[in-house]
Amino acid sequence: MSVSEQNQESGDDLAISQIVKQLRDVRQASLEHRNRLNRPPKLPARKALSEVVDGIGAALFPNRLGMPDLREEGIDYFVGHTLDVALRELLVQVRLELRLIDDAVNHQRSPHEQAMQLVRDFALQLPAVRQLLDSDIRAAYEGDPAARSVDEVLVCYPGINAIIHYRIAHVLHQLGVPLIARMITEIAHSATGIDIHPGAQIAEGFFIDHGTGVVIGETSIIGRNVRVYQAVTLGAKRFPVDADGSLVKGNARHPVVEDDVVIYAGATILGRITIGRGSVIGGNVWLTYSVPANSNITQAQMREGAPTGQRAGTVTHQ
Repeated sequence: MSVSEQNQESGDDLAISQIVKQLRDVRQASLEHRNRLNRPPKLPARKALSEVVDGIGAALFPNRLGMPDLREEGIDYFVGHTLDVALRELLVQVRLELRLIDDAVNHQRSPHEQAMQLVRDFALQLPAVRQLLDSDIRAAYEGDPAARSVDEVLVCYPGINAIIHYRIAHVLHQLGVPLIARMITEIAHSATGIDIHPGAQIAEGFFIDHGTGVVIGETSIIGRNVRVYQAVTLGAKRFPVDADGSLVKGNARHPVVEDDVVIYAGATILGRITIGRGSVIGGNVWLTYSVPANSNITQAQMREGAPTGQRAGTVTHQ
């Protein structure tokens, strides 16, 4: 009797038992390779973190992202209850990440004690996060003639959705839970097409218009009142390796964008370069060198005699 016939006779006509065994073998080999055979990792849950961010968003903006029938006398109760639920779930997820971190410092206190302190520190920064988000929403409303109200900006604009996730994730990244932080920004990435690494440093009044395809790398630094459009990339020019051929991680490799800069659709800005204050970067520009304050970079044909790396655009001063 063939294996297929045996499976059908046993009621396993889709060979589930065989697949389960093969998957177990592969899983155990992977755990053994990572020295985790007897302690398989339990990772934070994407669905739970999505609910955490929704809860924090509702607590930050109870009248617009909270319950539709809230009355003034019940807002503080709603905020307190919603925060309690969201932060307690965040506590569970933070504990899971801390258990993954194999650092001698972590053994001085239990994961629960560390997680409790971390979540408390995170919660204490939420008023400052709300102030930053107010500045982002205001920048979007003032920067887009199509915006009829700040309410429309908050509930409709994908850029604001991505920035809410980023602002929350950035605090968590700074506090030492980079996996959870990255998962939160990737939730927004999936929903909006906007990819902001939680390690990026972004000051107040940041506006992403339209947004699809925007990429902001881990070590990017963005100043006040910066506006970017769809398909803008703030990326790395190259990926250096160490003596063993492994990628060097954590080095500053993304652009610095100073205050009051506008970057139009499709621009690609690569490497640890500086875009000076008040500059305008035109659409589809490929830029790999620093430009001074108040520059205007536009597409142009290659200019004979221009320094290598500066032939993709022209520079004028406003």
